[in-house]
Amino acid sequence: MNKTFLFLCFPLMMLAQKQKIAGTVMNTENEKLSAVNVILYNSRNELIKELKTDGSGGFMLEGINERNVKLVVKNNGYSLFEKNLDLEKPEALQIVLRKESHEIEGIVMTQRKPVVKRKVDRLEFTVENSNISSLNAWEILKNTPSVTVNNNVLAVKGSTGILVTINDKKVMLTGDELKNLLENTQGDDVKSIEVITNPPAKYEASGSAVLNIVMKKNKIEGYRGILSSKYIQTQYAKSVFGLSQYYKKDKLSVMTSYYKGMGTYFREGYDYVHYPESQTRWVSTMNRKDKNTNQNTLNFNVEYELDSLTNLSLNYSGYFSPKSHGIYDVPTLIYNNQDIIESHYRTLNDHQSSSINNSVSFQMDRKLNKKSSLSWINYFTGNNADKYQNVITHLNFAGQSPGEENFQTQNKANVQLYSTQLDYQWKGNKLELESGAKYSFVKTNSNLDFSDNENGFIELRPEKSSHFDYKEHNFALYSSLAYNIGKWNFKGGLRAEMTDLEGIVSEPYNQNKNNYWNFFPTFYAQYTTENKHEFGFSYGKRISRPSYAWLNPAKSYYNLFSYFQGDPQLKATITHNLNLTYSWKDWNLDLYYRKELYPSMEISYQVPETNNVIYHFTNIEKGQAFGLSLYKNFQIKPWWSLALSENLERNENYFNGVDGILHENKVWNLNSSISTSFTLDKNSDWKVELGHRYNSPGVQGPFRISGSWSAYFVMNRKFFNKKLEAAFVVNDIFKTTRQKIVTQYANQDNYFLDYTDTQGFNLSLKYNFGNQAVKNARTIRKTSEQDRL
Repeated sequence: MNKTFLFLCFPLMMLAQKQKIAGTVMNTENEKLSAVNVILYNSRNELIKELKTDGSGGFMLEGINERNVKLVVKNNGYSLFEKNLDLEKPEALQIVLRKESHEIEGIVMTQRKPVVKRKVDRLEFTVENSNISSLNAWEILKNTPSVTVNNNVLAVKGSTGILVTINDKKVMLTGDELKNLLENTQGDDVKSIEVITNPPAKYEASGSAVLNIVMKKNKIEGYRGILSSKYIQTQYAKSVFGLSQYYKKDKLSVMTSYYKGMGTYFREGYDYVHYPESQTRWVSTMNRKDKNTNQNTLNFNVEYELDSLTNLSLNYSGYFSPKSHGIYDVPTLIYNNQDIIESHYRTLNDHQSSSINNSVSFQMDRKLNKKSSLSWINYFTGNNADKYQNVITHLNFAGQSPGEENFQTQNKANVQLYSTQLDYQWKGNKLELESGAKYSFVKTNSNLDFSDNENGFIELRPEKSSHFDYKEHNFALYSSLAYNIGKWNFKGGLRAEMTDLEGIVSEPYNQNKNNYWNFFPTFYAQYTTENKHEFGFSYGKRISRPSYAWLNPAKSYYNLFSYFQGDPQLKATITHNLNLTYSWKDWNLDLYYRKELYPSMEISYQVPETNNVIYHFTNIEKGQAFGLSLYKNFQIKPWWSLALSENLERNENYFNGVDGILHENKVWNLNSSISTSFTLDKNSDWKVELGHRYNSPGVQGPFRISGSWSAYFVMNRKFFNKKLEAAFVVNDIFKTTRQKIVTQYANQDNYFLDYTDTQGFNLSLKYNFGNQAVKNARTIRKTSEQDRL
């Protein structure tokens, strides 16, 4: 009888209990949205409860007495979400918000400005489908908040030595090779740029900061393709042609792309060296022209869903430049103390180079249960470079008979990197744990063959040649914990890395062996107010290990009187970063301090006894900087936006000069970028952007670098039902990017004027074919593996 009575009363007892609603809020890109307003009304439209989602996009409304309620989710820039719920039939909610559109006076404009989002451990700059996606990846980096490019060197908040990754995979390229790769990577393939000033423990500790380029994933069923071409006109012409193809069907997704670039690259230089001892001035005009008609960038990616719990992916990327060729004609005039030309010489540098880079990665992701997953990734990178030069110098010195010197060098370098990493992730409602291990092995060898005509004919000189072998093993363990509680997000981690290295130089013989452990802590805290004001703090310790080429002490000659030389005893740079951040709506403010122990960089110094100028990679004593970064995107009108990026920094470098004295080089430096964009017709088919970048004078070790500025113009338009897209870009409109790099202390008095041929325009065309529409996602039936979760 009692059991029967209990059974009949059970529904009434359930209604008397307080109910709860839980769920997750995300956007159409499957990104979890934090600090979103979640509001609950009863059947009489009276407010019951209101809260904001946590850092993982989750929410939980508890203590609800009502049965029929209405759930409302609001977030700026997204369409309003409403749903009526019957709490007698509870369900786990997964709410997807869609970006809203604005319609004014016949203009329909979808939000197409780049979106900046502050996360607890990084700044995410989403450029997908924005007005700058018509640029290449290199130009997009130059438009990214907190990123500057000075003399083709990437910097984040004034700090160089940046680690560049693509989809979290390290790119084994630096300098011009990295620039060429990114210039041949189309912006349409880029989803976002992540600026990670204090990278979490999951990332390797190398580099003062990380720039992670996130590439798009194919979400469209069927086959589609993009055929593209670009013409670039600076002082000389260049062009890029490309084909991208995508296929997706059921569990299989395939992407391939191929881009071919060609053109002539020009750089103007003017080299000045004053020798106080002899009161002479050496002045060289150095205009460098290189032609490369065969630059190839190839990408291939295949993803396969083995079952509902396991995903496999295979990726290949390659960059091939079989031949770059140039002849530099460099006249040098030597002035005496009366400013009269008393001697001169002329250098002809006939050279050619080739470069091949291959990267292969394999990744497996496995869901272990509803809260945990495992990821295993392996990748291999091989980089081969070969450079030959034949240098002839015609000498005409006062008091000497005219003569000729000739030398040749052949420099071959091979770098191989293998890495394997295992990551475990557990994610609860408020806690998130990441832990893993990584092993990597790097092997590089470099051969420099030097020949000259000392005996009247070209002959190999073993004493000036060199063979450099370098091996490095790295083993890392890391763990990090994130905790989200109400308006607070916390994250902390520790990474331990063991480095075991050996470098051997044949001539003069030198062996450098080292084995050491380093520990790299990170900590983040973020607080979000009711009005979506976000306050953050982060600390991170980083290491910048020397590039393998910088460790090679062999002399690589540019001409008869100048050469580059590395240092096998080069120390790794340790960097400590502190950041205070503030974000609200489109305002992003960052106050930072950076301390660098033994920064490594290229410096130059003149030797009066031999009249040589030596370019040397070495450590300076220390460096520090503090500054303020600001980024704001103003939506003035629905068809008119303005982006403002400012970085003011006090930069201080301390270096030991050739006179044995510790010198200081300090400066206040401002990097400013202002751009404005307009939508000229409906459906956002026709867009125009104008921009201006300014860099005030800066310092690098003993160098003082002059300021520069540039203006640019971008126009995009689509035709033929958006199948054809045209873009027109003008860079460095007023040819104002010339820079002067000065060294002046003790008996060092030299400068270099540099212009990298940035003034010009480019016209690009892209044709889309195949299926361009996203089909409705099919409902996937749960499998036996999912049922066990």
